[in-house]
Amino acid sequence: MPAEIEAALQARFTVRLNDSDALLATATIAERAKDASVLFVTATERIDGDLLRQLSPTLKTVATLSVGHDHIDLATARELGIEVLHTPDVLSDACAEIALMLLLNAARRGYEADRMVRTGQWPGWAPTQLLGKGLVGKRLGIFGMGRIGRAIATRARAFGMQIHYHNRTPLAPDLAEGAVFHSSLDRLCRHSDMLLVAAPGAPQLKGALDAAHIAALPAGAVVVNISRGDIVDDDALIDALQRGHVFAAGLDVFANEPNVDPRYRDLDNVFLSPHIGSATEETRNAMGWLLIDGVAALRRGQRPANLIS
Repeated sequence: MPAEIEAALQARFTVRLNDSDALLATATIAERAKDASVLFVTATERIDGDLLRQLSPTLKTVATLSVGHDHIDLATARELGIEVLHTPDVLSDACAEIALMLLLNAARRGYEADRMVRTGQWPGWAPTQLLGKGLVGKRLGIFGMGRIGRAIATRARAFGMQIHYHNRTPLAPDLAEGAVFHSSLDRLCRHSDMLLVAAPGAPQLKGALDAAHIAALPAGAVVVNISRGDIVDDDALIDALQRGHVFAAGLDVFANEPNVDPRYRDLDNVFLSPHIGSATEETRNAMGWLLIDGVAALRRGQRPANLIS
């Protein structure tokens, strides 16, 4: 956790920290969290039913430093009376900024440009050097128009983009702000010069952006993912990137993190970042305080707004 949050935790709890930031196996979490009443986790830890049962009845609260909660077995948590807190709202702006960073770097060939200058391979300016794709007038399809998706749309409009989106249900007009709703992901793909995945993590969305949906994108499309890595079919996206059907991709999340599919590293038309959507000092501190304040509210018998279960 950020230093400010760790200090706040130390002042309020008897704390056992994962000082190495290593990804811990479930058995290790069970051992280290034995007799704990509160378990602070991130989106990288899998909190399954077996783990919750091992830690119950002492464990009262799981607090995850993330908006997504698909890594926690909510059904078992409810069964055992374990409260689950998450961190909505406070990271929308930071994630939207990373989405635009990925979109711009993919469209304007940021990785290739940086490498050319950094390695001393730049021969000098030329009219057709590293030609990319501009954003003005492009149709940006946003898969998942929640708080983060809407924050992305606000920024994309400033670049002159037309906003299209797919949700389970259409937004109210005041939230949509003129964005065009599509009732299916397939229809969204067909109308997206650039597609941005911002849907919440959920088991039913695994592999949602598959070969058929990628094939439905206009030739030369750009794909960006800031949601969950397993929403995208890596084989299908890599094939489309290699063939040129997809012009470029910007990826901040991956299936099996941190074990990124090595084929991405061999592609010049992919801009990669290591799951840093919410990685600003302001945002991570706000996320931490939201959890701390949520635990305090629960102990006072109140129901905090960030309580899931």
